[in-house]
Amino acid sequence: MPQSITGLSPREAEFLTTLASQDKPIFTSEEARGFWGTSQATGEALSRLRRGGWLHRLERGTYLIVPFEAGTERRWSAHALVIAPYLIKPAAVAYWSALHYWQLTEQIPNTTFVQSTTRKRPSEKVILGMTFRFVTVSKSKFFGVTQSTMDGQPYYVTDREKTLVDAADRPDLSGGIVQLAQALQTAQDLDWQRLSDCLLRWPVSSPTKRIGFLVEALGLSIPNRDETLKRWQDAVAPGVVSLEPGESGSSGQIATRWQVKVNVAGPWRSGRRP
Repeated sequence: MPQSITGLSPREAEFLTTLASQDKPIFTSEEARGFWGTSQATGEALSRLRRGGWLHRLERGTYLIVPFEAGTERRWSAHALVIAPYLIKPAAVAYWSALHYWQLTEQIPNTTFVQSTTRKRPSEKVILGMTFRFVTVSKSKFFGVTQSTMDGQPYYVTDREKTLVDAADRPDLSGGIVQLAQALQTAQDLDWQRLSDCLLRWPVSSPTKRIGFLVEALGLSIPNRDETLKRWQDAVAPGVVSLEPGESGSSGQIATRWQVKVNVAGPWRSGRRP
């Protein structure tokens, strides 16, 4: 079969341009079979396109089209946000990655954290030089997901308030408790009522303890402050949690109002004392 100047046969070029016209830079082998007709023809075509650098396999049966503008060296940048939903379902970019997405931190994580109720093995995967880490949560913790699009492709990120609660639940996946404190201090137009609702529906009270402590110790001004803090305190279950989980050692003052062991130094040291 004659080759075009791009190294593609006319039929292969038609296949790629057809998908592009349908806004499908990521597709499945089943979708490809609708074009090629048979499983054998589909497999052979996809193998040729992969060898030629026109496709990248994300998962078994899921492929990403390498854009024409990648040039002869096939170099280009794909965005982790739009790839994540094709790696696991359901999927929501969360934790440190969501903090960065909502401009709640200036630090750029090297890993894209993806939250899901589905367990994935291995829990980390490197695709096109990007590291994805999959975090399994219970269904009771999977909510507050917002959908947006990029170049016509959908992606999913936890909303700002849910992102902060996730960070309080798993500081280890969110840059640490200091990162959460800075996010609470700098967040603009935060819906505190929604954040409160997220805390109160959480299956455990450790995020409520940490955020409640930070709001008081940092002297943050929030709507209906006294009433809100009382609601949070009423929801706090017995038991002390560390402000920074995973920190070794047993030292640290106990903030008794919130049952939080202040086991790390941070901006709260200069704020209101617990």
